[in-house]
Amino acid sequence: MYKAHPALAFAGIGLMGLPMSSRLLAAGYPLSVWNRTADKCQPLQQAGARVVSKPADLCVEADIVMLCLANTEVVRQVVFGTGGIVETAKPGQVLVDLSSLEPAATREMAAELEARTGMRWVDAPVSGGTQGAEAGTLAIMAGGLEADIDYIRPVLAHLGQRLTRMGEVGAGQVTKVCNQMIVACNALVIAEVVALAEKNGVDASLIAPALAGGFADSKPLQILAPQMAQSQFEPVKWHVRTLLKDLDTAVKVSQNSASATPLTGLAAQLMRQHGSQGKLEADPSTLVQLYRASQA
Repeated sequence: MYKAHPALAFAGIGLMGLPMSSRLLAAGYPLSVWNRTADKCQPLQQAGARVVSKPADLCVEADIVMLCLANTEVVRQVVFGTGGIVETAKPGQVLVDLSSLEPAATREMAAELEARTGMRWVDAPVSGGTQGAEAGTLAIMAGGLEADIDYIRPVLAHLGQRLTRMGEVGAGQVTKVCNQMIVACNALVIAEVVALAEKNGVDASLIAPALAGGFADSKPLQILAPQMAQSQFEPVKWHVRTLLKDLDTAVKVSQNSASATPLTGLAAQLMRQHGSQGKLEADPSTLVQLYRASQA
C-alpha cells in the first residue's frame, strides 16, 4: 500500500508553507505545489517543483498531499470545493494537514474524504514558527492511524525535530489548541511585563537575558520581549489573526467539552481588541502597544 519513496504535493505557500516545502524539495522529494496566489510558488518552481493550477492536480502524481492553510473553511474549500482534492484522490494516498483547524471539523472532513475516495487523513499541526520551519526544528503533533503516521514520519523528519502521535484523527488539532492557549497567554503577559518595566524605569531590553534559565523563561519570552522592547514589529513572522483564530477554537472546544478555560477566554477578548485596532495582520510583538496605550 505504502511507497518507500513517496512523491509529495504541497498546498499553501505562505509564511510557514514556503520554508517547509523548500526543505522537502531540498531533501530530494518530487514535489508538486499549489497556492491561491500562484506567484508565491515561483521560488519553488525555480528550484524544481511542479506548479499546478488547481488543488485536484496535486493528487495526480503525489502519494502524500500536504496542506498548510489559513483556517478550517479554506481547507474545506481546497479539499471539497470545485477543483478540489476530492475530485482526484484515491485509496493509498494520505492527506497530511499541517494547518491549525477545529478538531470536530477535522474529524468530519477526514471521514467524508475517506468515505468518498479512500484517501486517509492525518492532522499534523506544527509549532515553532517561521524559525522552526526554516531550520526544520518544528514540533509536530499528529492525529490519525498509527500506520499512516509511521508512513509519513520519514518525510516529516525533514520538517521537525519531533513528531508525536497524540491519538486518532483530530487529536493533533486538540493538542495544537492546547499549545496555542499557552503561547497566546504567554505573549499577552510578556507584553504586560515589557510595558510595566518601561513604565517603572527598567530597561525592558534586559528582561529576556535577565530571566534566561529561570522558571519564567520560555521561547516566547526570548523572542518576543526583545522585539517588544525595541518596538521591532517587522518583518512579520506570524499574525495576530492566527492567534485569535486559535484562541476562538480553544474556547469553542472548551465549551463543547464542558472544560473551564477562563484565562483563554480573556486572552481571546484581549487579542480581539488588539486586532480591532488594525493589527490582525501584524506580528504578535505589537501586543505591547495594547498595554503601552492603556498606561499612557
